[in-house]
Formats: sequence, structure tokens, C-alpha cells
Amino acid sequence: MAKIPINLSKGTIEKDSPVIVGIDLGTTNSLVAFMKDGKPYTVKDKTGKNALVASIVHFDKKGEATVGNEAKPFLISDPQHTIYSVKRLLGKAFKDIEQYSRYFGYKIINEDTDDLVKIRMNDRFYNPVELSAKILISLKQRVENELSATVRKAVITVPAYFNDAQRQATRDAGKLAGLDVLRIVNEPTAASLAYGIGLQPDESKKVAVYDLGGGTFDISILEIQNGIFEVLATNGNTFLGGDDFDRVLLDYWIESYSIDSQALEDKSFSQQLRLLAEQAKKTLSVQSTFSGTIGQQAFDISLDQFNELIQPLIDQTIQASKQALLDAALQVSDIDDVIMVGGSTRIPLVRDAATRFFGKSVNCSLNPDEVVALGAAIQADILAGNNKDILLIDVTPLSLGIETIGGLMDTIIARNSKVPSRAGRQYTTSLDGQKNLKVAVYQGERDLVSNNRKLGEFVLSGIPPMPAGIPKIEIQFILDADGILQVKASELRSGVAQTIKMHSSYGISEEEMGKMLLESIHNAKDDMSIRAIIEARNEANNVLLNADKFLQQNESILSENEIATTKKLVSELRKTVEEEDKDLINKAMDDLNEFTKPLAHRALDHNITKALSGKKIT
Repeated sequence: MAKIPINLSKGTIEKDSPVIVGIDLGTTNSLVAFMKDGKPYTVKDKTGKNALVASIVHFDKKGEATVGNEAKPFLISDPQHTIYSVKRLLGKAFKDIEQYSRYFGYKIINEDTDDLVKIRMNDRFYNPVELSAKILISLKQRVENELSATVRKAVITVPAYFNDAQRQATRDAGKLAGLDVLRIVNEPTAASLAYGIGLQPDESKKVAVYDLGGGTFDISILEIQNGIFEVLATNGNTFLGGDDFDRVLLDYWIESYSIDSQALEDKSFSQQLRLLAEQAKKTLSVQSTFSGTIGQQAFDISLDQFNELIQPLIDQTIQASKQALLDAALQVSDIDDVIMVGGSTRIPLVRDAATRFFGKSVNCSLNPDEVVALGAAIQADILAGNNKDILLIDVTPLSLGIETIGGLMDTIIARNSKVPSRAGRQYTTSLDGQKNLKVAVYQGERDLVSNNRKLGEFVLSGIPPMPAGIPKIEIQFILDADGILQVKASELRSGVAQTIKMHSSYGISEEEMGKMLLESIHNAKDDMSIRAIIEARNEANNVLLNADKFLQQNESILSENEIATTKKLVSELRKTVEEEDKDLINKAMDDLNEFTKPLAHRALDHNITKALSGKKIT
């Protein structure tokens, strides 16, 4: 029996839209676009003017989320519970963003591990995937209101140099938002499509895409031939963008007006100052001076002063452009078009620098904020089969991965990856002296391997006995054009290796594939919750193991109170591991880490001093 979807809030029967939407999930702002009558359109707000949705999420005391432009005022009134620039955190561990953490108004958890960052909101903990999903849900609702239909499929763009972890995190966010992410598309490819480059089957060009957004910069050199886009080289910086222009201006004002650190600890004031710097940056794109106030304090800056402050940052973009050309084995004269993407390219000094470097006028005729989303919509239209002149390369229909601790699926080759494809990831052992490692290979979209399809397994044996976490084990997946998957596991320190071949799609029909995809989307929220609990438990067990070792090795330099408190916190964490609440586990872990961090630093200093005692340094 067919099910009829009904929108209870509107009292209307819902229909599925055949449209595949394009989404630009940005650091500062995000957009959604779709194709209509052969042209791409971004979805505007109720006024019909603004397509930008602020990439901001605010949580109230009850844990309810406000997303987008409505969350902006909370940057000042409640900065500790207002999250922005979450794209910068996707696929990152704390050590990757530690030097920038003081610029965030919210608390990012430092656990001294390689695990992905978590953000603490009262007694709840969120990861960047969950937060990005909330932004994507807002975009999904916006386009559904526009089309009066349910949207289920999307293309999402990412910077060209996003690594596997960042791309997979983006996919996961889409799935959690109820979207079947058909393709993760490089932003420069999307921008080129928006400018119409590559849409003609006989076109041949080399294009430089200079993309300076709110949080990231990347320069990509593309070669486009017969509708095929190839990234020849890419370079850039995931922490260089408009936010950093704001930051250097912020630092300038802090120094010029002798603002002390105590004043900056007031998150409301520091956010007001950050937003004023952003306003100044925008104003100086069209005026020669800026003046603003916070309370009774005036803040001034001239265009010349601002240009002097940001020149080193712009120089970094030019240096990255030089390196990209070098990596592509091209000269500046080989570039046919230079496309400017991202809101920060509105800054005159940025456009001047790019024009001087490439020796030609840059193409900035389209709205730089919207160009990537427009291109994503065009790419989505191609995937829908509406543009027959563009080559669609074969893709793998379901994700391929291995089983990790707790029965979790760790994807190595994501669904819709181009075929042939090759990808790898490094792992380690979980037990001291572990000599063997079972590699179980699965296909599917669910977070637990028990819900996916097992393709095979083998054992990597002969690993030299080492402490847990020391071996470097690389798992390589090589998928050929015929769907034959070769899996290779090797311990990099010793050279021990093992290989197996299997057919990735043998014995599975298109109907079964479709069912697996639907189940993954319908169960995404529950799957994510189960994964979060298992990952929290795994992490907690590692913390408990390290805490026990720490107490045994350093008991002599700790006070009775320190030992007692540590044991109490360890006991509390051990109890929460048995619970089904990842927030309780994370809170207990955070409490233990916060207390033991200074003890660990003291123990390290003591052991170094002891080791160097009586020795001369030359």
C-alpha cells in the first residue's frame, strides 16, 4: 500500500520534488539553489532580496536551536551558546584549531587527543556534523517552502582541498538533515559551471578559481575539455578568509585602544568588537574611512590603514596561487580565465592583487556570494540527466568501509565517488602487544556494520608487539572500473602487509540498493545517536586506561587530595560508560580532563627534570 505524506502543520498533502538542489554550505553564510526553465536560482528569504542564510546556530536554556539570520542577535546577547564558523571545525581535532580557539565565543573541548572536536552547550555536547546538519535542515525547509514539495536529494559543495574526513563529515551532515547527498562537488568546479565555463562540449580552457570566503581561501587550477573538469592543482588555507581580515583589524583596535584581556573575557563585548570589525571591512570596500562605537568607545580605521593590515594575508593568497601554478606545471600566460568567488573578493585590494598577478582582468560579474550555489544547482541538474552534453563519470553506488571498535562502520570510499577510485586511511591497535588485526569490509550507508552488507574479511598478522596506539596500520581501498575492490592492509613501521579482492556490488539489485539508501536516511538520527554513544564509550575507555596508568606512575608526586579526587572522577566516568547517554559520558570525561590536565603538565615537568638531572646540555 502506498503511503501519502501529509504536512500536519499546513494541512496539505506533500509531494516529492524531482528537483535535485544545490547547496553551498559556507563558513559565514550558506545558500540553496535549484534549476527552473534551464536557469539556476538561489532561494531568497520572505522579502525576496536576501539569499544568504547565516551559518549560525544558537541554543536556548532548554536546548532548542535557532538557526540562520534569526540567530545573529545572540552573537552579542548570548555568545557562549551561539555557534558560528562551524565549517572550520568539520573533520578537525582540537589541536588543529587550538591557536584560533580564543576567537570563538563558545567552548570547544580540549581532550589532548586526535578525536574530532566537540562543542559544549550547558551539559550537552555537539559535534560539527550535528551543527552543520541544523544549518542544512534550515536550507532544506527554505527550498521546500519555495517549491511546495519535499526535497530529498542534493549536491553539496566543499573546498577543493577538503580531505576525506572533511568530505565525509559533510556527507554525514547532509544525511542527518534528511538529504541523499548525490555528490560532493568542489567549489571551483561549481563556480566555473555558474559562469558557463565547461557547458559547451567542444570547449577547452584552463581556469584559475580564486575563492576567498569567510573562513577559507583556495586557489584551484582547472582544465576543462569536452565537458570534463579536472583539477590540475589546488592550494590554499582552511584558516584564511574574511574572518581573518576581521581578526587583524580586531587585534589592531585592541592594541591601538589599549583594551585589556579582562575586557575581552566579556564575550558579549568581544563579539560586539568582532562584528564591528566585520562592518568596518564591508564599509571600506566602498568608502575610504570607517568610524563606529561600542558604548562610549569610538573605533576608527582608514582604508589605507586597513589595506596595510590585510596586505600580508592577501600576499599569502598570491603565494598560494604561485604554488598552484607551479604544481600544475603552468605559466600565468596559460590561464584563460580567472574567476573570483566568495564575499571577501569584494575587497578592492584583493581584486587588484589578483589582477596584477594573473595579468588579466578577473571575472567577477556574478554575485560572488551566490556563484558556488548557482553552480551546485547546475551540477545537480546534470546529475538529474537534464544536460546530455556533460559527461557523467561512473560512480560507486554504495559506500565501502571497514568495521571499527564497537561495531561502527568507518567509510573509506564514499557513495557516489568516481570509479575507478582509490582511498586510504590510517589506524592503530587498541591493545598492548597486539599482533593480529581483523579487517572486515562492508558496503552500505548505516553507521552500524550490523545494518550493512558484509563483503569479506581477512587478518593482518605478524604485527610486531608494540604498545597500543604505536603501530601505524594503513588500509587502502582500490576500486576499479568493473567494481572489483582490492583491499590492502599494511603496518607501515614493519612492512607487514595483506591483500584481498572482492566484488563490491555482486548479488545486489538496484531495488536493494535503493532500500538501503532510504533506510540510511530514515534512520540517520537514530544511527547518529548510537554512533555518538559508542564513540563516547570508546573514548572514555581510553581515558580510563590512561588515567589508571597515570595514577600508578605518578602517585609519588601527587597529594592525597589530588589522588582521591582523580579516583572519584575516574569512578564517576566508569559508571557513566554503562549508561546510554553520550552527554553524561562526555561531561564526566570533560570533568576528569579539566582536573587532571595541570597534574599531567606537572608530572611531565617533574619527569623531564628527573631525566636531565646531573646531565650537561651542550
